[in-house]
Amino acid sequence: MADQKVNINYLNKDFNQFKTSLIDYAKTYFPTVYNDFTPSSPGMMFMEMSAYIGDVLSFYLDNQIQETFLQYARQQNNLYSLAYMMGYTPKVTSVSTVDIDVYQQVPDLANNPDYSYSLYVQPNTVVQSSDGQNSFLIQDSIDFSFSSSSDPTVSTLYSTSPTYYLLKKTRKAISAQIKSTTFTFGSPQKFPTVEINDSNIVGILDITDSNGNTWYEVPYLAQETIYDTIKNTNINNPSFSPDNDEVPYLLQLKKVQRRFTTRFISPTIMQLQFGAGTNTSNTDEEIIPNPDNVGLGLPYKQSKLNIAYSPANFLYTDTYGIAPTNTTLTVRYLVGGGLQSNVAAGTLSVIPNKNTDFKFINVGLNATTAQYVFNSISTNNPIAANGGGAGDSDDELRLKSLGTFATQQRTVTSDDYLVRALSLPSNYGNIAKIYIENEKISSLLPGETPSILNLFLLAYNADKKLITSSPALKQNLSTYLSQYRVINDSIKIKDAFIINIGVDFEITILPQYNNNLVLLACINALKDYFNIDKWQINEPILLKDLFILLDKIEGVQTVKTVNITNKYGTALGYSVFSYDIPGATQSNVIYPSLDPMIFEVKYPDSDIKGRVVTF
Repeated sequence: MADQKVNINYLNKDFNQFKTSLIDYAKTYFPTVYNDFTPSSPGMMFMEMSAYIGDVLSFYLDNQIQETFLQYARQQNNLYSLAYMMGYTPKVTSVSTVDIDVYQQVPDLANNPDYSYSLYVQPNTVVQSSDGQNSFLIQDSIDFSFSSSSDPTVSTLYSTSPTYYLLKKTRKAISAQIKSTTFTFGSPQKFPTVEINDSNIVGILDITDSNGNTWYEVPYLAQETIYDTIKNTNINNPSFSPDNDEVPYLLQLKKVQRRFTTRFISPTIMQLQFGAGTNTSNTDEEIIPNPDNVGLGLPYKQSKLNIAYSPANFLYTDTYGIAPTNTTLTVRYLVGGGLQSNVAAGTLSVIPNKNTDFKFINVGLNATTAQYVFNSISTNNPIAANGGGAGDSDDELRLKSLGTFATQQRTVTSDDYLVRALSLPSNYGNIAKIYIENEKISSLLPGETPSILNLFLLAYNADKKLITSSPALKQNLSTYLSQYRVINDSIKIKDAFIINIGVDFEITILPQYNNNLVLLACINALKDYFNIDKWQINEPILLKDLFILLDKIEGVQTVKTVNITNKYGTALGYSVFSYDIPGATQSNVIYPSLDPMIFEVKYPDSDIKGRVVTF
């Protein structure tokens, strides 16, 4: 029998199939040894036990195969692992967001607000709902003495006896509260991991060790650079400090050795993993590609001549950062969110830690006035909070993971660059308009490739009028995009041209309508049409649309003329650039120039003029 070739059926899957195959096998190869196949026979007992084991093993084999596919996995820990493999970070809760208005009063100084009584609000200030059930976190600091187009301080007259002004700042807040825990590490070990057990974990706020060192979160331990924020002052950067009204902070890349990654392994457990280096002196954070380290960070570190290596592999190191050793880490993390965090408007009015979160910027103030100003602090949310909910369901986890894998945070198309540039946080500069195009062939220098992209920017001033972007804003955007652009893309950041225009129109009015009211309605309609929020760089003006817009106004009988005129000259407050509008008009369309530009009605109250005429 040992040398006999047997026929084995490998397609059996369940108990009955295994049992039938075992009976057939016994009848075929042991016809004289065993032939009692009655249900109560000992031989059938062993066959059924074997079939039982085969059925169980078949089930686990199918289940293991199923759990390796994101579309079919059902165990939550496997879904989380597959999501991370696809590049998506699962959410176990969804926080609600809301705009919170923060107020303070200041006294009068020569018919203007006395900003010497301005307050500074610490980051991560807590604001609670009036019923005490929900806490919101204002993560950004507030400086009432500072005002810019991206962070205006709104001032209104509050009282006249005595005279006080009301200052208002608006900040985004999230439904979260800060919790803290500690982890103690002894002798060094590679890739140590710790776990935080809590419900509705939003993420890590910060980690510091017992020596005061800060640990930084990175997407993966091989990434050694993070974005670092510094205040735009003369000390930090004399070249960009004149632009600190427009760009209060500068963005730069920073190498860090103390880093960690986070990952959820269940809805209530977040795992933190640290690097493998044992101390700061043996980490090879800076390496130079050479024939000896090609393939560094790849499996087995083998030299494979037929493998195409990514230049990013040279950024990987043997240590992947350092591991905490003989220290205690204090971890502050955020929890919150849920449907209950979608609070109604006008409910976020309680500041539990006002004495510690609010400080005067200046010293030597009048004590009585300062106390009155401090007591005037208040908050309010003019609109309801929204966005709070449960975490990702299993189906959402599958769909979001597949969607993330398709994009992988790459900037490949022009739209990718536009979206990425517009996502630059406002404290690094306020991008109002952006346009991207390939470098014109005629503009390429010898040796330059067509992969050069021109990114044209415009910004807002404090009055929300278009201005050219500052060098500091361009530098911040360049630093920000450097981590996302494709390696063979070269980006040139330039200023777009601003062409200021005026609108003159003539209409006739239907009988029994008030001329002034109809004319005012037409002017307001044109103001809304030319609202700068609705206009983009290189967008043409369609005169036909203007005629249709005015013709729809109630009381308008006929639109006689609509003329667009160019307004220019810095002495009058307009752009320095003039534009030949008649020459750019074809078939009732005013086209932009070949060089990217935007049409702007800078002073709509005076630059939009209408006249009622008769036939």
